[in-house]
Amino acid sequence: LHLSRDLPPEKEPSASQALAVATLLPLGGGLLALAGLTLLGSVIGLALLTPLLLLFSPVLVPVAILVALTVAGFLTSGALGLTGLSSIGYLLKQARGMVQKAPEQMENAKRRVGEAAQAARSRAAETKRA
Repeated sequence: LHLSRDLPPEKEPSASQALAVATLLPLGGGLLALAGLTLLGSVIGLALLTPLLLLFSPVLVPVAILVALTVAGFLTSGALGLTGLSSIGYLLKQARGMVQKAPEQMENAKRRVGEAAQAARSRAAETKRA
């Protein structure tokens, strides 16, 4: 039995796919190695500094809470500022659109008023005839 006849023909990778793999494989491996070294350094640092953290914890805990609240305040301030700026930008964009459409809308309103006045005149004329 020849199994190669039963299998679909394999498609060869294109040059761009081979280049992408050749470029991204070392890059991904390097980043993975850096992540491992960072984790190792963090674990070693935590093991060495745990006695100091326990010794100074009455001072460090309030300081950590203060720093966390300060960072949260800055992040919240930035998020609210960006939201406000984007809201003002959206409103300005809408206002520009309305200003550009205003003459066209005024012409439409004048035309409708004229049509309504003409319809009222024709009704009044029909009422006088009857």
